[in-house]
Amino acid sequence: MGWGYDRWVKVFGACALDCPDGCSWEVTVEGGVAVGMRGAKAHPVTRGALCVKVNRYLEQVNAADRIRYPMRRVGRKGEGRFERIEWDEALGEIAERLGGIVEEYGGEAIWPFPGTGNLGYIQGTEGFPVRRFFNVLGASLHDPTICSAAGSAGLKYTLGTAGGMDPEDFAHSGLVLLWGTNPLTSGHHIWKFIQDSGAYTVAIDPVRSRTAERCDEHLAPLPGTDAALALGLMNVIVTRGAHDAGYLAEKTVGWYEFRSRIMEFTPDRVAGITGLPVERIVELGERIARTRPTAIRASQGIQRHAGGGMALRTMACLPAVTGDWAIRGGGLHYSTSGHYQLDVPSLARFDLLPNPVRTLSQTRVGAGLLEASDPPVKALFVIAANPVGSNPEQRAVIEGLSREDLFTVVLEHFPTDTVDYADIVLPSTMQPEHTDFVAAYGNLYLAWNEKAVEPPGECLSTTETFRRLARRMGLTEPALYESDEDLLRTVLRGYDIDRLRTEGFLKIEPRPVPIEKINFISPLAERAGHDPLPGYTPPGDPGTGLILISAAPHYFLNTTFGSNPELRRRTGESRITIHPDDAAARDIAEGTPVLVANARGSFEAIAEVSDRVRPGVAATTKGRWAKFTNGATVNATIAERDSDFAGGAVFHDNRVEITPR
Repeated sequence: MGWGYDRWVKVFGACALDCPDGCSWEVTVEGGVAVGMRGAKAHPVTRGALCVKVNRYLEQVNAADRIRYPMRRVGRKGEGRFERIEWDEALGEIAERLGGIVEEYGGEAIWPFPGTGNLGYIQGTEGFPVRRFFNVLGASLHDPTICSAAGSAGLKYTLGTAGGMDPEDFAHSGLVLLWGTNPLTSGHHIWKFIQDSGAYTVAIDPVRSRTAERCDEHLAPLPGTDAALALGLMNVIVTRGAHDAGYLAEKTVGWYEFRSRIMEFTPDRVAGITGLPVERIVELGERIARTRPTAIRASQGIQRHAGGGMALRTMACLPAVTGDWAIRGGGLHYSTSGHYQLDVPSLARFDLLPNPVRTLSQTRVGAGLLEASDPPVKALFVIAANPVGSNPEQRAVIEGLSREDLFTVVLEHFPTDTVDYADIVLPSTMQPEHTDFVAAYGNLYLAWNEKAVEPPGECLSTTETFRRLARRMGLTEPALYESDEDLLRTVLRGYDIDRLRTEGFLKIEPRPVPIEKINFISPLAERAGHDPLPGYTPPGDPGTGLILISAAPHYFLNTTFGSNPELRRRTGESRITIHPDDAAARDIAEGTPVLVANARGSFEAIAEVSDRVRPGVAATTKGRWAKFTNGATVNATIAERDSDFAGGAVFHDNRVEITPR
């Protein structure tokens, strides 16, 4: 893509950060330097607008603290002291250490740890292409459980797919439930389609977020009780005879049995579970009963508790009871990833594994590093991830990374908290510096990212890093040396890659939802040891104190941008919001420095006393770096414990006590 004068050109790009919108952008390059970036106006979702974070992306690319050269640790682990070394020296040391570990302990002693810092399918997204390298070594498998696993599993039990409605169809909704999501902070483009519809909007969230303040109505249930609320709303609908009997007879399995489950959750019972007034539950149930179509937007935060998978499984039943799955503008949207038919198996090449190997959970880093045996983890390869800043049980993560017998390599852009524990740090390219594509999980568009500029210093793409490392280790498997172009054509087999590259983005055809019929009774769930019927699983933290929610901040994205001076200034110091009643009981006033603690750990914050949270709940934000917050963040208090389905994380199933300090 290029036009204008000889001196400058515009290049299609795509945001690969962990956001549902997967925006398409245009980079203006002058004299080989990226001098401007804006959202692509022609993209039907981006519509020319990026977010407050990505508007500063070129500033991030050119930041003074960016890692530009390979480095070796010279201080103790955690000190963050390094010396610059040559690539040849870095690759040689890595090759020697990995080779020795494979020989002494076997390949499973190596843990490749890709994260979601880059959602490009070639340079990021769970490390599919570089998995080839680790498969040849026989390394342990990495299970990406930390983000959306529980909710996706729950939806598959009900719908046969985690893919839901087309988010652009929110423009045709009559009623929109924004359930446990704050799109004006995390994925704001869907708000435009909601506005286009003129629909009545209801925010269901324990916190009165930016989005909740813009909605027509806000309900604040206790965290982790969403499935009970969904059952209560269905109870109101069925009791009033507003269910779609025809749709239920033709398109569902197990309606009779599920109806009995629904009738157990009367508004009175649900009020006791959720902490909501009975009349509010009844009013919303009646509104859903008389409004067609109703659409639900739920995002990852809603499933980060003990019953998170069941919550999504049950919520997906609501549009079936009303028949809204059959109406444009009705249904549920959680993630569109289930609609893409990308050839990931050919990209990852798990057939290269010499033998079946063990799987290690992304959510359980501390346990994996401290407790895994036969063999123990002897090498950790972190790619586009920051487990010290992003994982539960921060103290255990740090303890594991502090092991002197653990060889840790980190591919990174910036000196994160995790980098401080690395033995070798390798500089990697950022989005304008390599070619890739993004498959948005908040819409149905593939977006192309063309290399626009050369990387600074000695930064290499992730794929090129592993091609060089494979060569240094003397590995002969031809798949390890395929070019990025070959990898792109492999994973995009079945899509028009030339059109995608020329036009910058391409809308895919969605798969049917449900795949066949709505499964109120799921034999698949039963075989996995779960209740065959959708239901309600209570929160799992039995402790006392306040329930702590740690949602996304407006100016950070996970821990990305955590070192950006301007975005840190806008975010301000670490704060925790508590209700006036809870503050008074603890002798806490507005602005009081407090300690937030439980048996797992603690962090410091400044109290904000506000009715933005309901009594019994406290709220803070994630994404801060420990090195900027006296060595600990909210993740110090969060349990390294699995949710109900697929080993998901439980960030919002967390009880703490808050005291003045």
